[in-house]
Amino acid sequence: MKRSLSPVIQMLAVLAAIFGLASAQTVTTDATHAVIMDGDTGDILFSKGGNEPIPPASMSKLMTVAVVLDMIKRGELTPDTEFDVSAKAWRTGGSKMFVLVDTKIRVEDLLKGIITLSGNDAAVVVAENIAGDEASFAALMNLKAKEWGLKQSHFSNPHGMTDEGQRMSAADIAKLARHMWSEYPAYRYLYSIPEMTWSDITQANRNPLLAGFPGADGMKTGHTEEAGYGMVGSASKDGVRRIIVVTGLPSLQARARESVRMMEIAFNQYLTQTYYGPDDIVTELTVFGGKEELLPVKLGAAMTFTRHRKILEGAEARITYRDPIIAPVRTGEQVAVMRFTMPGEPVREYPLYAAATVEEKGVFAKMGMGLKILFTPPAEAE
Repeated sequence: MKRSLSPVIQMLAVLAAIFGLASAQTVTTDATHAVIMDGDTGDILFSKGGNEPIPPASMSKLMTVAVVLDMIKRGELTPDTEFDVSAKAWRTGGSKMFVLVDTKIRVEDLLKGIITLSGNDAAVVVAENIAGDEASFAALMNLKAKEWGLKQSHFSNPHGMTDEGQRMSAADIAKLARHMWSEYPAYRYLYSIPEMTWSDITQANRNPLLAGFPGADGMKTGHTEEAGYGMVGSASKDGVRRIIVVTGLPSLQARARESVRMMEIAFNQYLTQTYYGPDDIVTELTVFGGKEELLPVKLGAAMTFTRHRKILEGAEARITYRDPIIAPVRTGEQVAVMRFTMPGEPVREYPLYAAATVEEKGVFAKMGMGLKILFTPPAEAE
């Protein structure tokens, strides 16, 4: 016999009452492609075309920086390593750090120029000094993309200027941003420098979140005619980190508005809910033939989700087990299964374990139980 237990259902109903009636997720954006990612888990919380490869513009410079930071971490470069500036790098168009030909520039300064100023020229300096030319460096970028699990990404240059072979998905951009934040903590400061001066030219960071959203700490903007205006941004509040990506916006102003709006949504509408801790008692199940009539059960692991609040409101749980459970039962023995559902997601099953030992009753106690059953008249049919 399977039994549905009401305590869990009641608990979830209380949560729904706190947050309001459950309904479908309602997040919209003017961006052609967008994602919201939980910075701690890497879970994609919202996606609009998030897995579609698109032109990433200068957001792909994150990959150029990541390759360099990985080499520093491996001891193949240092922040003080000096790179030579070629005439080709100096002539590179688009957004510029304004490197000077036949000079030497420290790696750390080039990284600042790539992130803060979106310097195409600085990206070429890095590519030429590490791999000899842009194409060879792009091949290295593709190797690292595969290693880091960027499945919808392909690179043909280090700067992100228009090229049919230069593609990243919004989800991959967010994944790369999270990788860089977690793997190279000593260089997190690079993503939030407000302005930089090079060759006596001062330029401001283009990231609108730095001034427009409390807790913002990076990462990178991008723009080409093909890609529109986009950015990947990171922020932290009360120990919670969110990463957003928006692309395909029509103007600087639209990018600024939508970046701030999506980051506000990321923190205000997406919540982390812990339903049970590893040692929390989920409920008590009936036991037949035991010295105790009720058996406490637990999950043995935390059950935590980060979702849109309306998804959490629609969560439901049902426990199934063989009724009654026959004593003896030992602590840690699996005795039931919790089936947990959230709107639009597949059913998840969690084993439930005995949180205590219930010993079997002695022979005389069993005889008494048998006599009680024998002399108990059957219930009258309704």
